[in-house]
Amino acid sequence: MSPQTGTWIGYAITAAVIAVVLLLRLRNMRRARRLRLGTLWIVPAIVFALTIATLWNLPPHGVQFLWLAVALAAGAALGWRRGMLMRITIDPETHRIDQQASPAAMLFILVILGLRQGLRYEGSALGMDVAFVTDLLLAFALGLIAATRAEMFIRARRLLAMARADA
Repeated sequence: MSPQTGTWIGYAITAAVIAVVLLLRLRNMRRARRLRLGTLWIVPAIVFALTIATLWNLPPHGVQFLWLAVALAAGAALGWRRGMLMRITIDPETHRIDQQASPAAMLFILVILGLRQGLRYEGSALGMDVAFVTDLLLAFALGLIAATRAEMFIRARRLLAMARADA
């Protein structure tokens, strides 16, 4: 088997795994899930710890800090937009908060995964430092996840306050 064949097999396996995960996720999107405001910080905290641990092991230097800041800001901007795509509802009687991801938000994640995979497989061929590409993707993911959760928290808290005022 040639190295080129092995690369295409890797692409096919990755695409199949992503397709299965996305199909399962799309199936579960039809239902609203409970949104607990007090736990929205947990996932961003885990990603933050992972990002810090990764950067601690192989610290960036020089202009790489600027690129990390750009990746974090780009992730935050896209994450805020992704958070706005999430549907949040408040039960007027029980004040239970539910959230439902939109298909557009899932498409958003699919594009990001595609970019990530492309950089993962082709980054070294383009002369990019694979460790630094990983750092960039982690910074982007941190911004994306933190901003998504922050937007959802702010909007859900505002909707909850309006529902309580109406009650």
